[in-house]
Amino acid sequence: MSPTPPARRLRLGLPRRVFSQVLLMQVTIAAGVAVLATGLFLAPLSKQLDQEAERRALSIAQTTAQDPQIAEGLLSTPPSADGPVQKEAERIRKATHAEYIVVLDTHKVRWSHPTTSNIGRLVSTSPREALAGKEVMEIDKGTLGRSARGKVPLYDAHHRIIGAVSVGIAYDSVRARLINAIPGLFAYAGGALAVGALAAWLISRRVQRQTRDLAFSDISALLAEREAMLHGIREGVVALDRGGRVRLLNDEARRLLGIGDEAVGRTPDEALGAGRTTDVLAGRVAGTDLLTVRGQRVLVANRMPTEDGGAVATLRDRTELEQLGRELDSTRGLIDALRAQDHEHANRMHTLLGLLELEMYDDAVEFVGEVVGDHRVTAEQVTEKIQDPLLAALLVGKATVAAERGVALWVAERSRLPDRLIDPRGLVTVMGNLVDNALDAVAGTPHARVEVEVRTQGRTVVLRVRDTGPGIPADQRELIFTDGWSTKKPPAHGKRGIGLSLVRRLAERQGGSATVGTADGGGAQFTVVLPEALTEPGPVAPGSLERVAVAEEEV
Repeated sequence: MSPTPPARRLRLGLPRRVFSQVLLMQVTIAAGVAVLATGLFLAPLSKQLDQEAERRALSIAQTTAQDPQIAEGLLSTPPSADGPVQKEAERIRKATHAEYIVVLDTHKVRWSHPTTSNIGRLVSTSPREALAGKEVMEIDKGTLGRSARGKVPLYDAHHRIIGAVSVGIAYDSVRARLINAIPGLFAYAGGALAVGALAAWLISRRVQRQTRDLAFSDISALLAEREAMLHGIREGVVALDRGGRVRLLNDEARRLLGIGDEAVGRTPDEALGAGRTTDVLAGRVAGTDLLTVRGQRVLVANRMPTEDGGAVATLRDRTELEQLGRELDSTRGLIDALRAQDHEHANRMHTLLGLLELEMYDDAVEFVGEVVGDHRVTAEQVTEKIQDPLLAALLVGKATVAAERGVALWVAERSRLPDRLIDPRGLVTVMGNLVDNALDAVAGTPHARVEVEVRTQGRTVVLRVRDTGPGIPADQRELIFTDGWSTKKPPAHGKRGIGLSLVRRLAERQGGSATVGTADGGGAQFTVVLPEALTEPGPVAPGSLERVAVAEEEV
């Protein structure tokens, strides 16, 4: 048999649940308030009843002293149990339900008393103040016990003090009134306590639902875990309240969005300004894994509403992945071009071999010269107009890829770009995106053509890329620059809709612009203006021509 389980030890203390603790505290407070209110009410009530009894005794004494039979009997008869003073005093006492009415002369001798044996004797308490002409109210103890007393002087017809009248109200009757009032008072207090307990229970039930019946220790642990999780994960988290204001930002969200604690309490429009990122956070753009650009970062955003009417948005940094994806796309394009070139090179080698076997040596020399000359002419045409080595190398490489895709890529005759770019990599990004989009737009169409024009106006660079594709509808010319918008199928590495957004952002960051219109042939024409893109004119930097030659060789 299993051993007897040890007896559970009785644990005293506060309950663990938030509901129970809140209910217990509220009921305790309500009970304490009820007891305090009862005590505060009883204290002045007792005093009030004492004062009321004293005033009643004084009023009876005043009425008795004004009775002419009392003064006349005091002056004309001796004190006796059947004298007129005793009879009149007893009549008034019984009519007013007083405990006693004592009439005394200036020698402190009683002329009336409920106990007739005390008539003719001296009073037990001093009537000095009443005999001096003052009215007295007090709680005192005499021969008949504790009583509320009223004492007044007794005057004759000539308004001379001939004695005093003392009236007593039994103090037990005052106490009885107080005791009789306590049950009713406790009933009211109990009713108030019951209402307070019911309200406390309702409030505690609401707290229970909102806290999911957790203990305070559980809530504290959840808060600690939440802080550790929010500030430890490598994903941005932005929490918004029901009014759409930011109420929480973790460290990663601050880094990705480039904002600080000043954004807390403000709406995304106030904290970030206008843009797609703001629209996603505010819920104006719906969907999952939404692409957006913030500064130079490509972000993937998701927004989830919460039960309280707010929302939580998560942000993932996709910048490096997007760059790797673009490099992968470029690499695949180059591989496809190299495969095509390899195929073409094999055809040329077979042709050359046939010419040599047929001993057509002159034709073989001419054929080799034409093949080499085509590539040389293309490189020379580009470097003659575009003197920046990075852009020249880019265009030469794009021309090769375009040729393999059956697209003619031309550099406009009036294109001129000196080797004085401040940010050549930024212009490479702009031109590469525009040329890639143009090649995709015209691929597979007859007489496909893409023209690149680069001109300078002072220190401003104007880049235009025209194609013979279907063009961009007027109602979509602003939409195409939105993060995540694209008509193409997504590549293997992720999503599209980033290139044109980056182009516009790079242009606007330099104070320029990126627009789209209709080309002369009916296709699309993208125009990018980059003010202050060139350095001040000066002597040609040493080695610039060598860099161009090296770029050509690499291509």
